[in-house]
Amino acid sequence: MPAFEYVAIDAGGRKQSGVITAADARLARRELRLKELLATDIRPLAEKRAGAAPAWARISEKHRVQMFRQLAALLESGMPVEQALTTAASSSPRPVQAALLRVAESVREGEPLAAAMRTAPQVFPDIARAVISAGEASGQLAAVTDRLATQMERALQTNSKIRAALVYPAFLFAMAALMVVALLVVIVPRLVSQFEVHGSELPPLTRAVIALSDAVRTGWPLIVLAVVAATFLFRQLWKSRAGRLARDAALLRLPIIGALIRDVAAARFARVFAILSTSGATVIESLNAANAAAGNAVIAEAGQAAARKIRAGGSLAAALRESGDFPPMLCHMALSGEAGRNIGGMLQRAADYLEREFETKTQTFLSLLEPVVILLLGLFIGTIVLAVMLPIIQLNTLVAQ
Repeated sequence: MPAFEYVAIDAGGRKQSGVITAADARLARRELRLKELLATDIRPLAEKRAGAAPAWARISEKHRVQMFRQLAALLESGMPVEQALTTAASSSPRPVQAALLRVAESVREGEPLAAAMRTAPQVFPDIARAVISAGEASGQLAAVTDRLATQMERALQTNSKIRAALVYPAFLFAMAALMVVALLVVIVPRLVSQFEVHGSELPPLTRAVIALSDAVRTGWPLIVLAVVAATFLFRQLWKSRAGRLARDAALLRLPIIGALIRDVAAARFARVFAILSTSGATVIESLNAANAAAGNAVIAEAGQAAARKIRAGGSLAAALRESGDFPPMLCHMALSGEAGRNIGGMLQRAADYLEREFETKTQTFLSLLEPVVILLLGLFIGTIVLAVMLPIIQLNTLVAQ
């Protein structure tokens, strides 16, 4: 059944908008009247204004998790795919609602669910379509959708924990940066005028701080422009495959942080590989989806190289070990899985282990980060204060003599 976007006025005179399914526009208006809504504009969902962004162009990860969790519950209850999509759309935010109704329409026309999801790539990324395709092929669509929702939910929880843990150190850094700027822009220039009256030679540290203060006060437009230009250039560079590879390779080489990034990327890789492998997908299909889910270009490149070696007759464990980019524990679990003919289950355990390791290491790292930030910023501010106090101490010494 076609879907229509509408703008309507309710009984209280308030403007409302949304999506409704009906055989045609006339019946859509009738359905709206039954809901005590007076339609002022109604158009097929496929019809878009020239240059307008799609309705599903913006969706949060939280909404995506909720959508897949609801779809999994509806499918597990035995509801047909088309009805499950329409039911989920009825209680979803508008961007998700529009995408689900469009997918439902494609399913109604005979397309498989995974293929229909291509109509809304921002809502249904490549990894989701690959997992759903494996679920359809194996006849375990509900179970696979539930596993996909669980994986997305874990990734969302991990990201939320990291953001929450970084809030306080970021706040400390911001406040300290404001204090430093205030010292350089307001306090130091006023004290310099006092030092110049006495005409005494200033200590080297004080002269250095004064030079820094002058640079900040006179060159701040150039500093802001340089930061904006550097940010833009980095964004453009990272859009390219070579740029992403260089960035992720540099991140993996960082002390402590590199190991954390490797663990979480490998855990995502292993989790998605396990979901598809236990759902009946081939090793190559599972690898392709796992590469997209890793979130790290270096790990994804290593996975692609492993896929090429497997096509040539190699084993998964050997291919992953030879790349040198995967944690040794993951390679060992893959070897055990191949020996026991349960590679999906073993990689699931590997993902669980890596995620636990990531959480433990992250908590330890963040607990150490706060005092380190305080110490470094205290040293920097203390250096400026010392540079200001040295001439005062020097003048007091001269007066005493």
